[in-house]
This record gives sequence, C-alpha cells and structure tokens, in this order.
Amino acid sequence: MAQEPRIDVETRASDIESSLTSEQVERIADALGQQGVWFATPPERAGETRPADQVWELVGDRPHQGQTATGRAAVHLADGHDALTRPLILADGFNYGPSDLDELWRHFNKPYQPGVPGFLDQLRAMGIDVVLLGFDQRHIAIQANATVAVTAVLRTIEERRGDNPLVVGGVSMGGIVTRYALARMENDRIDHQTDKFFSYDSPHLGAWIPLVLQQLAYMHEALAPRSGGPGQAELIRSPAAQQLLWGWVDSPDYSGPVTDSPLRKEFLEDLRRVGWFPMRPYKLGLANGTGNGVGLDLPPGTPVFDLQHEALQLTARVQPDGGELQNIGTVRFGAPVWTSATSHVRAFDGAPGGTLDSWGKLADAVGLPIEDRFRASAFVPAVSAIALARDPFQWQSDLYLDLSDLPKDETFLDAFCCDATNTEHSSVSRPLIEWFLEQLAGW
Repeated sequence: MAQEPRIDVETRASDIESSLTSEQVERIADALGQQGVWFATPPERAGETRPADQVWELVGDRPHQGQTATGRAAVHLADGHDALTRPLILADGFNYGPSDLDELWRHFNKPYQPGVPGFLDQLRAMGIDVVLLGFDQRHIAIQANATVAVTAVLRTIEERRGDNPLVVGGVSMGGIVTRYALARMENDRIDHQTDKFFSYDSPHLGAWIPLVLQQLAYMHEALAPRSGGPGQAELIRSPAAQQLLWGWVDSPDYSGPVTDSPLRKEFLEDLRRVGWFPMRPYKLGLANGTGNGVGLDLPPGTPVFDLQHEALQLTARVQPDGGELQNIGTVRFGAPVWTSATSHVRAFDGAPGGTLDSWGKLADAVGLPIEDRFRASAFVPAVSAIALARDPFQWQSDLYLDLSDLPKDETFLDAFCCDATNTEHSSVSRPLIEWFLEQLAGW
C-alpha cells in the first residue's frame, strides 16, 4: 500500500517573525519582492480583439451554498450569420477575479502559424458561432460557476436559430466547470442539446503548484500583511484552487498529509453524484503536455535558486521524487531557520504537462537570475488533461506514462490529442488546433 504524501516544517514561520526586529521583517518582505496575488496570470494584451455581436449578462440558475454566481458571455457570430446557428461555447479558466472576454479572444485567436488565421477566426469561417463564457469571480467554487454555465447553455438554446446541437467546453478550469454543468443538467433531466464536449488542458485528475512556492506565498503574506487588497496567497486559498490542486497547504507552518483539501474531496464527491462526466456528448480532450512520457528538464531535488539578501538565505528546490523528509525549502535569517521537507511526493514539477512559470515569476520578483529551464514547471500533467482512467482521490503514480498507444478504456474521454512538446498551459499550438478543427469538421 502506498504511503501517504506529507509535508513537515521545522521552526514555524511565526516563530521567525516574532524573533526578528521590524527592520529585519521589512528586509525579508522586500527580498521576497512581489506584491499582489501570486500565481495569477497577467492578461493577454498583445493582438487584436473583435467587438462582440452580443453580450449577455448571466446569473446562475440556482445558488450554491447560498451564493449566486454571475458572469457574462460574448457572442461572436460566424461569417454570414445574423443569429446563433451553430454555437460553440468556450468557458474561461482559473484565475483571480473577473474574466476579461477581450483577453480570452486575443489569447485563443493569436496566430499560431504565419499566414494562417487565428483559431476563433477559423471557427467563424467554418460557420461556427463562438460564445465566450466568463465568470465574475473565477476563483470561487466550481459548482457555483457551473450554475452560470448552465444559464449560458440554456440561453444559447433559446437564442439559437434552427436545431443544430451545441459544442460546449472550456480551457483549464473552464473545462471542469462545463463538465460539471453538463453532467448536472443530465442528472436533473435538463436537455443540454450538446453533441460534443471539449476540455483544453483541463485538470480532470488535478493540477499542481509546487508546495514550497505555496508556502512562500503564505510566508510573504505573513511578513508583509495585505492592506486593503488581496494577499499574495489569495489564489492558493481560494475555493477553486483547493478543489483543483493535488497537493495543497493552508499555511507556511503546516505539517501533515498534503493529499488534498476537504473542499477537493467534497467537489469530487459532488461530481460523482451528478454522473462524473456528461454521458450524452462525445468527449474531446486537448493536452498542452506531450503524450510520449517525456517530461521537463527539472531534475528532482535540484535547487532552483539560492537567494542571499544581506543576512537572509532562501533556498527552494524542484520537488524531489518520493523519499523521506526530502528538503524543498529553507529560510534562514541569523538564528531562526525554517525548513520544509516532503515525504512520498512524486516529482510533479518535471512531469509531462502544460506548464506554468511559477518559479520564474518568483525569481523575477526577487530580482534573482534563473536558468530558463527552471522558470516553468508542470501545472496540468498530461495524464490529468486527457482524463486518464484513475481515481483522482488518489495521488497518481503514472505521471510519466507513455500515452501514445493508450487503450480506449484507459481514459474517461472518447478522443484526445497531446502537444508535440510540453507547452505553456492553455497555449494555442498548431497540433492541438488542427486536431480540434478536424474533430469539428463533420459537425
């Protein structure tokens, strides 16, 4: 029986803080640098956007635990259409705060090959109407934003001319939100009229942010408390993050199992209750990670950076592969020492998958040079994006599995495509887009 992954911290961060002078605390906070919400992805400002033909203000079809979620949709009609005819709904992914639907358009319509129109323009040229779905609070519970997705599906059916079926899905968390929404509609016997469901680098089994970086976000927030705005760890402590992350800690001082948050267990149980996946649509998955089992050049346990800032020493390491009490981070300022070590945690950082430049963002914030190969680590492992038929309640032992000849019954999807290389999470690439367009060609 596999041993439970855990994390152990020596010398609480609060003990460090209480033993330092106010000047020393200020120096540490200054050395750790970056203000604002850590791990939030900045908006896509490059490229052109297209004015929406319609904008819908949306309210969830029911409250979730007393909270009624809201959002909006931007409708981009196909060439020659004056009404929705062949609708494709693309839901936004995980981040902090409200969706920016202009940014979502720019991201997915960014040219991936010289002389070839962007993905969304290609859809419109094929006669497909694009409905971009956004949420006013992307970081709240997935079930809450799924109520907005239900409203969007029903509004699309209401506005549609004719009886063409829908294509519904999303990028990153948007794929999980729409997966839950369609499954819940089937469970409630509501006709979603959806022929195809798709997820674009969505964490069906879970996502990963290095545990040491989660701890440093909490530590920085403790040393430099937020003043009126969100703290550095706001995204990590959000309900959506807790529901999606394989490994999660709630403070820099936590010692114990890191299997997942209670909110994740609750969400997965809720997902099982409504049917796990929608059964009626043909289910497609796109993964920014490779399918050949080849991961990133991130040797387990390697120091990513060793920061010396006056009397402060800060070390953070690539996640080790298993073992007992493997060091992942150290903070020293004179006598106080904070060390963090993991046991029985797999080498998630280097797994094949869609990447996030979490290490790079932190290094840039503290003004420390970093090797390019260390900037990004796996965020959505490929086995998660293709919904490998494994129990997401368990930590996976198949992170580096070769998916090239995967038997059909080894995935919860009907078809999937992996990228040629491990690319940035949710990035638009030629192999993925060309495959997806082929899947839609006969629709």
